[in-house]
Amino acid sequence: MTTTAQNTPDDSYTTFRKDVNMTAAELEKWLKTEESKSVGQDSGNGSSVGHQSGEKIVRILRKKKADLTAADQEHMHKVHSYISRHAAQGPEHKKDVETSRWRYSLMNWGHDPLKK
Repeated sequence: MTTTAQNTPDDSYTTFRKDVNMTAAELEKWLKTEESKSVGQDSGNGSSVGHQSGEKIVRILRKKKADLTAADQEHMHKVHSYISRHAAQGPEHKKDVETSRWRYSLMNWGHDPLKK
């Protein structure tokens, strides 16, 4: 990953940690649910792109910052891009958020929009 003064690995890590508001344990537990498996674009191997991303996020969250690879940095940027885009597309009715495919998809990427 190319870095600039505005986009250093430290900045990417900080942004990633702000975006991903679920712990590794919470995300791992979520990824085992039928709700998690019910959403997302098929990756072609039986699980969704978001579900596979969630598995990578769990591995990244369990690493020490110093042990992050260039591939981890690239995935952290992809996670930020997805969460930023998808979070802006919330459901029409706020009462539907809790069980919405929108929320489930975000949670596969490590972000629970209902978590404070």
